[in-house]
Amino acid sequence: MTSQDVASPATNPTYAMWRKLSGSAIGKGVFSAALCLRVPYFGSVLPRVRDMRPGRCEVAAPKWWGVHNHLSTFHAIAACNLAEIAMGMLAEATVPTTHRWIPKGMSVSYVAKAGTSLTAVAELPELPQLPDAGDDGVEVLVPVVVRDKSGQTVVTADITVWVTSRK
Repeated sequence: MTSQDVASPATNPTYAMWRKLSGSAIGKGVFSAALCLRVPYFGSVLPRVRDMRPGRCEVAAPKWWGVHNHLSTFHAIAACNLAEIAMGMLAEATVPTTHRWIPKGMSVSYVAKAGTSLTAVAELPELPQLPDAGDDGVEVLVPVVVRDKSGQTVVTADITVWVTSRK
């Protein structure tokens, strides 16, 4: 079963909203603002969803003083927030409405100094077999790569998501 098989625009409200609004720059801005209203903590990185579909999400964030560390570079934890946003929007577009998901853990490597705005890309080419009602959940590992403006990888994250069937 591939991630393309498990989600459709009509089945998930978040993904349906993206499909409705993503046709224009204004619509993408409205979607990204709504995301921050739903999850206020994410607003600290000023995320902008660029692409969202089953199996893939791309989110950008500007370098501004609110994400600076003591070196005036993009703070490591702000980059983690960006990675989590990309994973979460991927999950919203990929996990069917018969199931629910929650982040369970994150393993992060800071591989280079982040001196510019950043873009996080979460990709999950294939969704594992999901549990049936009454079964235990399943861990899904979502890799995320965060790059700077030049395309250099500055952060990699493997985010473990716990997926269960809805009761």
